[in-house]
Amino acid sequence: MRVLALLDGTIVDPEAPLLRADDLGVMRGDGIFETILVVDRRPRELGPHLDRLANSARLMGIALPERAAWERAVRAVVDDWPWETDPEMALKLVCTRGVDGGDGTPTGFAMGMQVGAETLRKRNEGVSAITLERGYAPDLTERAPWLLLGAKSLSYAVNMAAMREAESRGVDEVIFTATDGSVLEGPTSNVVIAKDRVLCTTPPSSGILKGTTQGALFRAAEEHGWRTRVEKFDTADLFAADGVWLASSVRLITQVRTVDGTPVSADADLHAELCKLYESNY
Repeated sequence: MRVLALLDGTIVDPEAPLLRADDLGVMRGDGIFETILVVDRRPRELGPHLDRLANSARLMGIALPERAAWERAVRAVVDDWPWETDPEMALKLVCTRGVDGGDGTPTGFAMGMQVGAETLRKRNEGVSAITLERGYAPDLTERAPWLLLGAKSLSYAVNMAAMREAESRGVDEVIFTATDGSVLEGPTSNVVIAKDRVLCTTPPSSGILKGTTQGALFRAAEEHGWRTRVEKFDTADLFAADGVWLASSVRLITQVRTVDGTPVSADADLHAELCKLYESNY
């Protein structure tokens, strides 16, 4: 199931050609995207997602179409989705730099997709994870902004290669680490740990994306008496924590059960509490 909308709100055939062969998003992965969970017609964290899209465009020097155009495309997809049969939708916003040698006009669209069975399995059962080196220091973002470490670009080849490596080792997910052994993020998620009623996640200054789902979880947790920290932590902290989660827009708050083949704390009641906190936002 796919629903595809242009930025003017027009619904188009998702199986018909849309991009030119010389679009820089196709040729070089030169573009940005966001993925948003929509439940019963309500997009979750739409504002933060659009903010992050704008930040990615700023980092990459892309002339992002106005916010109202993205909101219009979102509404068009939501209105055309078969909610009676599919109560959830993964909504992807994509913006490329446009065609090679063109006038700089970007290509943008919004596409709604079904939430896959594997995603639902990970939500419900939790995941196994391995740590993989990302190959950069946590202070590289400030020293080398041209590496676009804080942008959510279409260049996801490394992230997908990491997921294939995990699959080849018989595990579900990856937790990237920096050269100093600190935890960064997952290929498509933020890492959250809990210890003594404190939630902690890696700061975006370490070269990771600012988490929208993680942000929603922390917001609700603070309202219910938890403390939260956005600071560096090491791989060893994964094993000392009361729990480890991967927070992402569509997989939500996914419990990690093993890291590098070693069990980590996976308390069912604590997991249920965090999931309830996240859902309390909506």
